[in-house]
Amino acid sequence: MILHVPNVLTQAQVSDFRRRLEQAGWVDGRITAGHQSVLVKHNLQLPQSDPAARELSQAVLAALEGNSLFFAAALPRQIFPPLFNRYQVGNGFGNHIDNAVRYDNSRQPPLPVRTDLSVTLFLSAPEEYDGGELVIEDPSGLHRVKLPAGDLVLYPSTSVHRVETVSRGERLASFFWLQSLIRDPGERRLLFDLDVVTQKLAREYPGHPALVELTGVYHNLLRRWTGI
Repeated sequence: MILHVPNVLTQAQVSDFRRRLEQAGWVDGRITAGHQSVLVKHNLQLPQSDPAARELSQAVLAALEGNSLFFAAALPRQIFPPLFNRYQVGNGFGNHIDNAVRYDNSRQPPLPVRTDLSVTLFLSAPEEYDGGELVIEDPSGLHRVKLPAGDLVLYPSTSVHRVETVSRGERLASFFWLQSLIRDPGERRLLFDLDVVTQKLAREYPGHPALVELTGVYHNLLRRWTGI
């Protein structure tokens, strides 16, 4: 499932992020590339040790805590600390698949995070740059993603994906991975659909006794399928 989650950050937050990122110490983005993706990755990235990266990473996580759509779709168990990248003119990232496991070195000992889902949180408005689309391949075809600043896209880490070369302006984004409570994508999608329908019925028929039963079905499936 590829999901657009709108308004994760307010426009005021986006402006603050961008002001902070302008002063940050960008380095070659290949510092986090695997042996295959290092051959096709051409961008800039903030080291996790950079003070701005640490503070803004926490701000992204805080924003996600209040986002019910994100949590319904992802059911996160562990979230790798958000990172930040910058694509300038001529920069792009060719076809690749994300590493299966990332080690969160902010924990001691480092915490392994299985990458079930990948996230890109856009910090540049679409009209500010040409190219730079996130292109995701899945069984239904190619999906070209270029979202408003403050919105994110959630997609399977198993997908082949790329970032098209930027030909004008620059593209700023946060990106990260997460390990879900539900490893199987089909089961995760069923739980998401059930959650969405239950919430819709709760709005249309508040207090209906069947909502208790439907919510019970959701939690019993979550209990059956969860990976803990």
